[in-house]
Amino acid sequence: MERRTKIVATLGPATDDPKVLDALIEAGVDVVRLNFSHGTPEEHNDRAETVRKRARAHGRQIGVLVDLQGPKIRIDKFKQGSIELNEGDSFVLDADCDPEAGDQTRVGIAYKELPNDLKRADTLLLDDGRLVLWVDSVEGAQINCKVKVGGTLSDRKGINRQGGGLSAPALTEKDKKDIKTAAELKADYLAVSFPRCADDIHQARKLLEEAGGHAGIIAKIERTEALDVIEEIIEASDVIMIARGDLGVEIGDAALPPVQKELIRKAREMNRVVITATQMMESMIENQIPTRAEVFDVANSVFDGTDAVMLSAETAAGKYPAKAVEAMDRICREAEKQRMTTRSDHRINTRFKKVDEAVALSTMYAANHLKVKAIAALTESGSTALWMSRISSGIPIYALTSHVGTRRKVTLYRGVYPISFSTNTRDHAAINIEAVDELKRRGVVRDGDLVILTKGDLMGALGGTNAMKILRVGDVAPPNGE
Repeated sequence: MERRTKIVATLGPATDDPKVLDALIEAGVDVVRLNFSHGTPEEHNDRAETVRKRARAHGRQIGVLVDLQGPKIRIDKFKQGSIELNEGDSFVLDADCDPEAGDQTRVGIAYKELPNDLKRADTLLLDDGRLVLWVDSVEGAQINCKVKVGGTLSDRKGINRQGGGLSAPALTEKDKKDIKTAAELKADYLAVSFPRCADDIHQARKLLEEAGGHAGIIAKIERTEALDVIEEIIEASDVIMIARGDLGVEIGDAALPPVQKELIRKAREMNRVVITATQMMESMIENQIPTRAEVFDVANSVFDGTDAVMLSAETAAGKYPAKAVEAMDRICREAEKQRMTTRSDHRINTRFKKVDEAVALSTMYAANHLKVKAIAALTESGSTALWMSRISSGIPIYALTSHVGTRRKVTLYRGVYPISFSTNTRDHAAINIEAVDELKRRGVVRDGDLVILTKGDLMGALGGTNAMKILRVGDVAPPNGE
């Protein structure tokens, strides 16, 4: 049984070894993430080309996701690399401080507008909430704080305001340049960090299209204020990523689980893809097996209906990148055996807006009420396969397309698998035979199995899917038999 939930793995120094990258592909990674917070454009381009080359060698399609850095709301550096803060200490975040000269009393900040966003009694969380500072006063460029929760504070750690509300724009000048790089390396997905509203997503899409890119746009949900306009952000995006690090810090860790569940539900309801990310297998940066809590975390995300689960430092810098993917693969497969992952009443009482959407969802209704072995969606853009994948089902959906960009894009859709398929005939009966034969050749189906095939009367037309056909393998009519 093929795994339906997709795995996103971040590339980095740990995966630059060709043997490690091959092991990652063999372990089942579906999409690789290039973190533009680190590295040069040349390094990112080399990694994208290498992974595509190695994926072809393995007979796989692997998507490439570019993750923009976003605004750097973080401290600068210390003279000694780190300091130790204790509860009750006074400490200053100073926008005018030398960025290399932090000490026991103060440190510089990369986001110079931060003092303008704060007032007395605000709470700041540093290093993913590990340290907590209470704002006593703001004087010019200085934010005077009292330490509420102490600990070790080292260079360039992130800063969050509890409850959100920082004014930093989602797209920095660096991001705008990086969007051009993403277009040049033909990224399949572009992730926008810290969006506050739908306009941030629209701006990223416009810049990407102007640069010649065709990537799907991912909105990383990590700001409190994004939750207030979440439907508009989802509508503007192709994918949302539940970035639980910063989001959890801003809304509080106890509030995060129900928010995650609601975001997954809402994204699927709105026919968007959803990725669950951050600290999913973090212990495997150093260890060869995950903790039981991490196993439950991944499995619960699968139960909730996430399209993909993501690894960050576990693969980019960890000691056991392939083992982390293997563990995630194992957990997802076991979770997918549970009945709750194959039942759905998605949009059962709503009207469809498009013919191809109606065909896609009708296909899933029929498939879930017949003993269908596989679904074959002949598709140009992948939209039909996306709509199908919103319905929970244990039936594999094969996106048959001649477009490499579409094949790479569907690598993120839950339960959808790309197949390179082209035909020289306009005879629909012949196309049926060719499509079913392709599934037989891959060992997906055999004689006697039922297959549902969707396609358009006008092959090659975007949004043209208007037909659903139920076929029994071995009984497919010969050409001109329709």
